[in-house]
Amino acid sequence: MDKKIIVIGGGIVGLSTAMQILVRFPNAQVTVLEKEGSLASHQTGHNSGVIHAGVYYAPGSLKARFCKEGSKATYAFCKTHNLPTEQCGKLIVASNDIDLQRLDALYDRCLKNDLLPERLDERELLEREPNIHGKGAIFVAASGIAGYPAIARKMAELITAKGGRVLNSAGVTDVREESNSISVDSTHGKFSGDYAIFCAGLHADRLARKCGLDVDFRIVPFRGEYYRLPSRLDNIVKHLIYPVPDPALPFLGVHLTRMIGGYVTVGPNAVLALAREGYDWSRVSVRDLAEMATFEGFWRVIGRNLGSAFKEFGNSLFRQRYLDECRKYCPSLHLEDLEPYPAGVRAQAVLKDGTLVHDFLIRRTARTLHVCNAPSPAATAALPIGSYLTDQFSDMSGLSAPEDRESIIQ
Repeated sequence: MDKKIIVIGGGIVGLSTAMQILVRFPNAQVTVLEKEGSLASHQTGHNSGVIHAGVYYAPGSLKARFCKEGSKATYAFCKTHNLPTEQCGKLIVASNDIDLQRLDALYDRCLKNDLLPERLDERELLEREPNIHGKGAIFVAASGIAGYPAIARKMAELITAKGGRVLNSAGVTDVREESNSISVDSTHGKFSGDYAIFCAGLHADRLARKCGLDVDFRIVPFRGEYYRLPSRLDNIVKHLIYPVPDPALPFLGVHLTRMIGGYVTVGPNAVLALAREGYDWSRVSVRDLAEMATFEGFWRVIGRNLGSAFKEFGNSLFRQRYLDECRKYCPSLHLEDLEPYPAGVRAQAVLKDGTLVHDFLIRRTARTLHVCNAPSPAATAALPIGSYLTDQFSDMSGLSAPEDRESIIQ
């Protein structure tokens, strides 16, 4: 019997999931609902465009597993569909002795995650990247760049080609789960189905609560601000350049990223946003702030990271301080080199005790699946996440896929 599945969220994770359900279950009726007027409007369309190799993630975690699988799958998907990508490799640069010690731990983690890191000393780093200074580095060849909005649009094309629907301007306003069906009210109309899969990013916790889940976390938005370097600096680096991250913090630090468009961006930082879609300081949501202020986990995470919060706030307000972060490894940059570029907002799940959820968090009811936390490298990992959710849907629905199903890459 045909099943009707509603997928909420037109980012790359939701589209990957819808596409793979149609590949595995060709008779399914799949509808994707996206609240914005275009696809990939939020995290998918506002990230650094990096294909991550899986350097930083705890061995055995979903992040580590999905990132490695996703890296290979993303390159293959782009090759099959003639989408631009480049495996340019990543250099993680140590600026001081503490960084060098942390670099040892990162090197070991690369080995545990079955990557093939190359250790460089100061001279070898300078030979590879004349504009980058540091005491040493790790080179990870598997890292690269892609255009994730283009990948998302291609997935949407494949969904419609397989008989699915992708509807924009369809923000979810209510959800009702019955014993044998699910109903979704949206700004595009009312939809009913057998199951629903929520890939709602910045609004994941709210929609999970509408489905009756006992949500012990809240989404806290962190804005990542970027700058673009002028065109005369398009060739300032050959690789992706990352600082050594502080293991006490959840973010990777300001880095230089070669983009598919041929230019170079600097960023992001990580500053608390004043709205879930707060892409600049002018965007303030009383509702979002009230939810954060009444959630004990928010105050606990801020209290534990107060010094970092003030530092990031200062870097946001003063370009010189932002520049100082870049000049630690790229001293030739000047203030006038930091040109405006769109920011992104990261949906970070925070538990009641103030713990930041680092891994992917997926929960379910009888008829719904919820991606409650999908931080970086979610774009890189979108294909294996979609496969995992399709497995979960198969288990939930009791359906079995045909043995001769086509490849998701096709």
